[in-house]
This record gives sequence, C-alpha cells and structure tokens, in this order.
Amino acid sequence: MALLKITDASGREWEYPLNPQNLCTIGRAPDNCVVLDDPRASRHHAHITNDEGAFKLVDGVYTNGQLRRSANKVFINGEPRFEHLLNNGDRVTIGASTLRFEQLPEERATAEVRYDDKPLGHTQLLISANDVLQTVLRSKPPTAATSSRDKEMEDLRRKADILAVLYEMSKTLGSVFDLNAIFAKATDIIFRVTPADRVVALLAEGPPTGEGDAQDFHLFPIATKARDEKLEAHAKKLTIGRTITRKVMQERVALLSQDAAADEQFAGVESIVSQGVRSTICAPLIAESGVHGAIYADRLDPFASFTPDDLELISAVASQTAVAVENVRAHERLAREEVARANYGRFLPEYVVRQMLENPESFKLGGANQKITVLFADIRGFTRLSEHAQPEKVVQLLNKYFSAMTDIIFAHGGTLDKYLGDGLMALFGAPTATPDDATNALNAAVAMQRRLVGINEDLREEGLPEVAIGIGLHTGEAVVGYIGSERRSEYTAIGDTVNTASRLESNSQGGQILLSDAASQAAVCRYPLIPHEAIKVKNREQPVPLFVVQWQ
Repeated sequence: MALLKITDASGREWEYPLNPQNLCTIGRAPDNCVVLDDPRASRHHAHITNDEGAFKLVDGVYTNGQLRRSANKVFINGEPRFEHLLNNGDRVTIGASTLRFEQLPEERATAEVRYDDKPLGHTQLLISANDVLQTVLRSKPPTAATSSRDKEMEDLRRKADILAVLYEMSKTLGSVFDLNAIFAKATDIIFRVTPADRVVALLAEGPPTGEGDAQDFHLFPIATKARDEKLEAHAKKLTIGRTITRKVMQERVALLSQDAAADEQFAGVESIVSQGVRSTICAPLIAESGVHGAIYADRLDPFASFTPDDLELISAVASQTAVAVENVRAHERLAREEVARANYGRFLPEYVVRQMLENPESFKLGGANQKITVLFADIRGFTRLSEHAQPEKVVQLLNKYFSAMTDIIFAHGGTLDKYLGDGLMALFGAPTATPDDATNALNAAVAMQRRLVGINEDLREEGLPEVAIGIGLHTGEAVVGYIGSERRSEYTAIGDTVNTASRLESNSQGGQILLSDAASQAAVCRYPLIPHEAIKVKNREQPVPLFVVQWQ
C-alpha cells in the first residue's frame, strides 16, 4: 500500500492512495489526480509513475510527447530534483504544499503496526535518556571474581567499543538526510553490538513531543528488521508493547523490561514460556526539540534476555540516531521556510514573512473585518507607449516599474495584493495592523511618484515616451483574508473600502495622488493637501470628500 499525505498552501489536508497501474498527476488544474490549492504550483506540475515496482516522481508532465518541466521545481527532502524514486517517508515540496510519501508493505500492514497493551515484564531496569552518555561510559566496580586491574582493562575495552560505535554513527549520519538510511544504519549497529533479534524504529507523527504528551502522538514504524531470515516469520507475528513505548516517551527513560520467563529462577517453567513472554528494550529518540520517537528491540527466544550493558548500548545508539533525525527535520523545516519565503516574499514585507514563519498560528485562513488603507496605482499613457514600443521593451519597462514600486511598498510595511495589468493594488494594515498604516500608505504613494522620475529618465534615454501614474488612497473597514474556492484562493481584501480606493485611482490624473477624507484623517500628513471635488462612488449615498497631495 502506498499513499501521499498532502497539505496544500491553503492548509487543507488529505490522503491520496497510489495505484501502480495508474498515472498520478499533481498540479493546480482541476483535472489532476492531486489538485493543489497553491499559486506557486504549475497547472500540471509533476506526475508519479510506477517504474519496475517502485514509484517514481517526475518534475513536469508530457504534452504532445514532450516533457514540460514545472516553473518552480519539485523539492525532495529539501533538494530540487527532476526525477526521484520515492522512498518511505520522503517529503515532496511543491510551492507551499507538502506531500509525504508512505509505502506500507503487506507484511508491515499486518504485523509491524500492531500494538498490544500488555503490562510490563516483572523485571525492569531503566536509565535516564538525558544522561545516557555518562551512564554508558561510567566505570563499574570490580567483582570478587576479577582483579581490579582486569576489571579496569575490561572497562577500557568496553568504553573503546562504545566510542567506536558512536564515532561510526556520527561519521555516517552527519551528512545523511534520509530517514530510511539513518534507521537502517542504527538497526545494523544494534544487531552488531547486542543480541537483539528484532529492531523496530518508531517515528512520531507531527512535531517532536514534549514531556507528558507522548500519548497524544501516533507512532508509526519506519524500519523493521529481524536478525536473520529464520526469524522473519516469527517476528512478523509479534506485536509492539504500547505500554513500554508510552512510558519511555513520557518519562524520557530507556527501559529494559523482562518477563518472568527471562529470569533465571523461572527458567524451564513451561506455563510461563507458553505465554510467549520475552525480553524487550525501548529507548526514546530525544533531541533538543523533544522526543521524535523510539527504538524498540526484543529477544524472540523466551529463555534469552538482554543485559544492562545491552540497554546502555541501545540507548547510546538511540541518542545518536535522535540527533540525526533532528538534523533531517531541521533540514526539511528550513527547506519549507525557504519555499514559504519565496512564496510570500513576493507579496509581503520581510518582517511579516518572518512573523508568519515564527508564529504561523497567528495567520489563520479565512476572512476577518479590519481597518486597512488601500492603495491603487495605474500607469497613464501606457496604451500609447505599448503601441510605439517593441513588446520586449514594454515587458522590460513593466518589470522595472513593478520591481521598483513593490520595493517601495515593502519598505513602507505594505502588502502587495496583486498586479492589475499595468496597475497594482496594495494593502496597509494587513495581515498585521499598526497605528501608522495610513501614514505609511501615504508616504509610499509619494515615494512611488518620485521614483517614477528616475524611470522616465531611463525611458527618454531609450527613445521611449514618458509615463505617469495616478494613485488613489482610502482608509476603512474591509474583509481581509484567504478568499476564493476550495481549489483556488488568494490573500486579498474585499468590500466598499477597496471599491472606493479603486474609484479614486481611476479619477486621478497622471502624477496625482487622490486622498480620501478618511485616509487624510487617519494619516499624519507632511504634505499640503488641496481640496478636490467630491466624487460619487457606487453603493454610497454621499459623495466622497477628496484631497490632492502636493508631493512635489
């Protein structure tokens, strides 16, 4: 069984099962198998096909026999890829959307994910996972059967072996960003240094858990392995003890649990052995941000048991593995943040993007009424310019104009709502409101007019006619938020305030800034204001009082 767990840019979450016989297309267009509500996704962004039994993700789609790549690329575990054979746990990033690939073999679906709630064994030994390194490398007191010198040599050899294991782990995992490879390495080392018959790596869904809340997170196996083929069939029939996994994650301890059959005094008691009891070790994956999961190991022979040394060794491996998992998740988080910066950085000032990344809960989907100042700007004389200039020159001019104006809007704390042909719409006070929103909008409008002086100098040097912009500003209540359909939405503002600002802009002349009375009262104006004839606006009974800003 293979599936995609999807979260698109709008926050919608769902799952899509993959069929080896069917092509799975991904993109913004409604005819895709996976439709992403994401402006950064291409209409047909990528597809997944089956390649000799493995699922392969390809950037782009075939059109008339030609592969057309996406505009904004596909990222696998934070790295851009054109093609990639998907592994269990891979995270695919398209725009601001995330798709996690999960593949559950039949044997895992029937055996590895089953838990039991049996009580812990009669014999228990635990160590603090936070102090595992000090515990593992501590010296043990000599026994009567051995001399102090022999014991000292034994301790030194034991410490050297442990340090060699930890060094091997750190050297291998330091540059690995694949969870499957990390757990495969951890499992291999556990089999080499302990008598474990089965090892299961369990990863917690969602963010790492804090103390006391581990039971709220689902653990899913990401790697399961038996020591040899003879044990595979027996290992598949066994469950995982939920009691021990919950305890180690909640209390942050590594635990050795042995049933009565593992104790020497009960050896040979058939009634105990027939219950299928065994020796188990479970160690949490603890890193700075919390608990990422656990490593679960057991002996499948009811008469075989783990020792305290085995507990310490598995705990040390789990500690090193947790650091590697933390690095992977940090790498993925940085990749997602980079994508988010690319998405939102086109429309929002840097400080707002930073707030969104640091506190995403404060920017919820949906609409809300709030007071904002809306700015509309439009080029005058653009039609005449486009008639006399080459298309390449027109596009070059628009790109230069929009780049300059967008920088000014961001510099004054505004949000770029959208481009409208040769015009634009900007919001001040959304998504974050400040007492200076109207003032910032007015100052931005003046800076835009002044910046156009330099743009016109460039046009004259190229033999092109000069252009001018008209700007309208209005302050009032508007509905602001992600507005649209299930498949397509955008962050914008709607309402009478927006309509009024647009109406002011359409009545402004080239080089003019028309300011509504409401905006003039909300702003601290450093420029002379000249009264202008009031204008009628749709859905308003009274004409809107206006002022012309003397910015020159």
